Amino acid sequence: MSETPPDASRPEPAPDQAASPRPMPDRATHKTAPVREEAQIPAPAAAPEAMGRGEAGGGTPPVPEPPKVPAYAAQRTGGQGQPSPWGKPPPSVTTRLRAAKPGPVHAGTLWATVATALLSMVLLGDGIGLNLLLVALPASAGAWTAARAAGRTLRPWTAVWGIGGLALLAVPALRDAGWPTFLAMVSALALGSLALHGSRSWLGVFLGSLGVFTSVFESLGWGVRGVRERMSGSRGRFGVVFRSVAVAVVLLIVFGALFASADAAFADLLSSLTPDVSVGDGPWRIFLGLLGLVGALAAAYTAAAPVRWDGLKVRPGKARGRLEWALPLIVLNLLFAAFLTIQLTVLLGGYDKVMAETDLSYSAYARQGFWQLLWATVLTLGVIALALRWAPRGGTRDRTLVRCVLGTLCFLTLVVVASALRRMDLYVDAYGLTRLRISVAAVELWLGVILVLIMAAGVFGPRLLPRAVAASAAVGVLVFGLVSPDGLIAEQNVQRYRNDHSIDIEYLKGLSADAVPALNTLPEPLRSCALQDIQRALRNSDDPWYATSWGESRARDILGDWDPGFRALDCRGLSTGDNGDERDGGTDDVYDPYDPY
Repeated sequence: MSETPPDASRPEPAPDQAASPRPMPDRATHKTAPVREEAQIPAPAAAPEAMGRGEAGGGTPPVPEPPKVPAYAAQRTGGQGQPSPWGKPPPSVTTRLRAAKPGPVHAGTLWATVATALLSMVLLGDGIGLNLLLVALPASAGAWTAARAAGRTLRPWTAVWGIGGLALLAVPALRDAGWPTFLAMVSALALGSLALHGSRSWLGVFLGSLGVFTSVFESLGWGVRGVRERMSGSRGRFGVVFRSVAVAVVLLIVFGALFASADAAFADLLSSLTPDVSVGDGPWRIFLGLLGLVGALAAAYTAAAPVRWDGLKVRPGKARGRLEWALPLIVLNLLFAAFLTIQLTVLLGGYDKVMAETDLSYSAYARQGFWQLLWATVLTLGVIALALRWAPRGGTRDRTLVRCVLGTLCFLTLVVVASALRRMDLYVDAYGLTRLRISVAAVELWLGVILVLIMAAGVFGPRLLPRAVAASAAVGVLVFGLVSPDGLIAEQNVQRYRNDHSIDIEYLKGLSADAVPALNTLPEPLRSCALQDIQRALRNSDDPWYATSWGESRARDILGDWDPGFRALDCRGLSTGDNGDERDGGTDDVYDPYDPY
């Protein structure tokens, strides 16, 4: 009898079941043993239609084995199991530290951004003045709206940074000098960025003051998506607003031109209120409009999703032993004490003590000593920062040691600051005040404030120290701009001239319009020689009201239509006394050979 194969009576398997392993009979034991997986060739996963047919036929759909991913492909995909020809880059630092992706753009934020762009295009092309504050107001409103829509609440330090940034923009509106205006603009940008981020640590305050630039590219896509959603969801309303604005602009142009041609006074008023836009400066104004648009969008995006820069942690330095840490600082304190003991005679004695104790001339002693003491103050702050990083942290006795040693160093450095400022005061009293001298004296004074804040942090705790230092810098820039440094320079030099000292007209004539009130009190021909360049610049300037500072307007009111005439034909040789001799190289003490201000 012929033997029938065991599988002869079974139907052929369905195509979707052909890939499943089939048990094979064991002739010795009449038991089935599964075929080893190594001998099977895995088939591709069945299509959904085939799987459906298999289930309908009563079979069990196969479960395909996931393909094995090579090691190099797993690295390129981050271990997700799906290789990619390009790989998946790791998230950036700002992406990891950003609070969350912001939601859709609020309509108020979009309108505030458009207003900022238009004001930037119209107002910023004529100069710097009140227009900076006018442009910053809608940008601030847009950031406020975005923050409220994201659920952020106003905190005290956020209000301090925001109000301080807007207050700094009052400096360009009040002062004509360019250098305090530039400092105020940079400081206002830094405070605005801090208001958006809200950082607390040293690294967070430093990076937070620049962090708004990290949101520029992401904010552009955010704004485009918001505009697309608004237009697709409310085409009718957008069209109504666009038509209404277009009709209003046309009516203003037509009737404004008619009224201006009918009355000369109204024409003058209209020309003073509206910007003078020409075709030639069109590309420049378009660039300014785009700059305002991008800046407002970046500020709003940062307000809605700030980067938490405080998440970046700096590892503390390795704690040192008491002797290893304290011995170098104690030696430095003794050196400071020895130096200051000698300096007290100069600090309290004045010029006679300088000549008696040294072989240097008065000007060389004061000028060189100030710069060296300034660098000593800066280096001491670096030493304090490193000492705090490696300070012993064992317990109460270690904390007491750190406070005593560093507190003594801070106090002695404050005396160095006082000595440096005294030297500068003696030098200014002898040779007059300049922009360079008043600037470095202000920096030295600010370093003294930092030392006081460090000493206060040693008593009350360092939690507020980073923000206090940033706030002191902003307050210093604001005060420096509000006191009008060019005005102070002119007043001090005019007063020295009244006290039978020399005057440097060649230097004073290069000051800004802020110096006009003081220079206007000089006798002729010094007055004409000092004011002729300023008067010429005021006559050639036709800046509108929003690009004119209060200092420039006050100078126009003082000078009016005054013409120096023949009195300013020859102003050479009017700088008499020590200053004139030193500028001509008549003495060994060169009068500021390099003075960029």
